[in-house]
Amino acid sequence: MNPRLILGAAAAMLAGCVNLAPDYERPTAPVAAQFPAAAASAATTTPAADLDWQNFFTDERQKRLIALALANNRDLRIAALNIEATRAQAAVRDADRWPTLNAGLTGSRQPTAAGGINSLYTAGLQVTAYELDLFGRLRNLSDAAAAQVLASEEARKSVQISLVAAVANAQLALAADDELLRVTQQTLASREDSYRLIKLRFDSGASSELDLRQAESLLETARVSVAQVTRQRALDQNALALLLGQSLPDELPAATALDAAAGLPELPVGLPSEVLVRRPDVRQAEQQLIAANANIGAARAAFFPRITLTGSAGQASGHLSDLFKSGHSAWSFAPQLIQPIFDAGRNQGNLDLAKANRDIAVAQYERAIQTAFREVADALAGRATLGEQLRAQGRLLEAEQQRSRLAELRYRNGASSYLEFLDAQRSLFAAQQALLQLQAQSAQNAVTLYKVLGGGWQPPAASR
Repeated sequence: MNPRLILGAAAAMLAGCVNLAPDYERPTAPVAAQFPAAAASAATTTPAADLDWQNFFTDERQKRLIALALANNRDLRIAALNIEATRAQAAVRDADRWPTLNAGLTGSRQPTAAGGINSLYTAGLQVTAYELDLFGRLRNLSDAAAAQVLASEEARKSVQISLVAAVANAQLALAADDELLRVTQQTLASREDSYRLIKLRFDSGASSELDLRQAESLLETARVSVAQVTRQRALDQNALALLLGQSLPDELPAATALDAAAGLPELPVGLPSEVLVRRPDVRQAEQQLIAANANIGAARAAFFPRITLTGSAGQASGHLSDLFKSGHSAWSFAPQLIQPIFDAGRNQGNLDLAKANRDIAVAQYERAIQTAFREVADALAGRATLGEQLRAQGRLLEAEQQRSRLAELRYRNGASSYLEFLDAQRSLFAAQQALLQLQAQSAQNAVTLYKVLGGGWQPPAASR
């Protein structure tokens, strides 16, 4: 048989092979058509998914820390290496669709019935068990591996999005700790002065021991708060160092004041059908669904005949010394067709498993959509209410400052008891703490909205 005719027939059969995988259709998003509390935005505003993190963040300290994290964070490094691993696996799957050509040298010696020895030596090129992919089994396995590569790339983007937001929020938490520590230390100093004054009044008989013990309680409460805030700041700094993948540099740009940190660009929201499918975690779930869909085609192909080709071409001789002399050429061609008849339900079980995995992937994709919708809705709810809450808390602090000043004047003039002054001091400190926490929460909510809308995975425009 002419080898050229064989190769031509094989090519024709490959060109006509079928694909048994189901037609892929993106599942309908199981969420509402609109985000709640989504205000209208200008059409010219850049969507979060297209906005570089360097253009979104205005604090130079945050930018420096994010850049360090993108260079050194180990989770991001692992995600990048996972891409390389899945690419290597895809290359292996893709290689299965092509013949493997080997150079071989073999020799055999067997005794004959007459008492002699038959020898055979061969050298040449060999193709072993090359499968003609008539029913798309290898193609579907290769397509599934390629989809996993895309899923790993989306996973890396998702890790970067989370990292950018986590570093920005950690820096805001650290800035809030610094502000709170400053306020707490000021409060401690003020209460130390008050305690000394009450102690002098008690020693001179002008104040009761109850006033002294109340002042002492207020003083120790402030010391407890200083210790708590100092410890929390150390914990937040350790968390930031972990995100950076290194210790915090000694020289960093000065942080933006906490009350101005929330002044980030206003982001458009858009429709869920447009926003959510651009999030890397949703796209990762979709690629995993595509891979599961392709695996069904590979499982279906296992029910059909499998044709493999084995062949060789080279030199053959009964004497090793004559192996490479002219006139000793040889070739062989051994096609094989295998049709499954009885496998105790193995192929059916593999098909059922592939279908179940596809259904699981559909549910995971729908869950990813719903989770993304909820995260955006939560961030929008924060944007709609935190501003008014922050303004109200600022007015409350002003009222408590005036109340504390008046209570102190009344106490010093003997018009009220020390208990009234003590209560005003406690309320003032609580209002100061609440305002700082709200300022940090408002800024962190703006960062979170940027994250859940799919922003933060793009590299800076200059590097692109």
